[in-house]
Amino acid sequence: MNDPKPSAQQQALARQRAQLIMQVQNGLVSAQEAARQLGISRKTYYKWERRALAAMVEALGNREQGRPPRPIDPEKEALQRQSQELQAQLQVMEQTVRIRQLLEQPDKKKE
Repeated sequence: MNDPKPSAQQQALARQRAQLIMQVQNGLVSAQEAARQLGISRKTYYKWERRALAAMVEALGNREQGRPPRPIDPEKEALQRQSQELQAQLQVMEQTVRIRQLLEQPDKKKE
């Protein structure tokens, strides 16, 4: 299902199939004639027709607006949490160093 972009030849074949299915739906061609032109059995034609019409209904159905939610990558999420924890620890360490430096400085008022 996750094939790369179909070739021009594959697209042309798909268009021909779709065109014949629409012609059958409009009564311009019989299912038997469409199957003959496609070189398949009538049973296979009807299977393709059901798939094509179901795909059309799916494609034209209402969808939620906006971007779809991103899939959750547990490893990525764990690394992001670890990074946040390490950044928080680094801030604490930097503040500790600053406080120690301030405490180690001689009091200028006493001199």
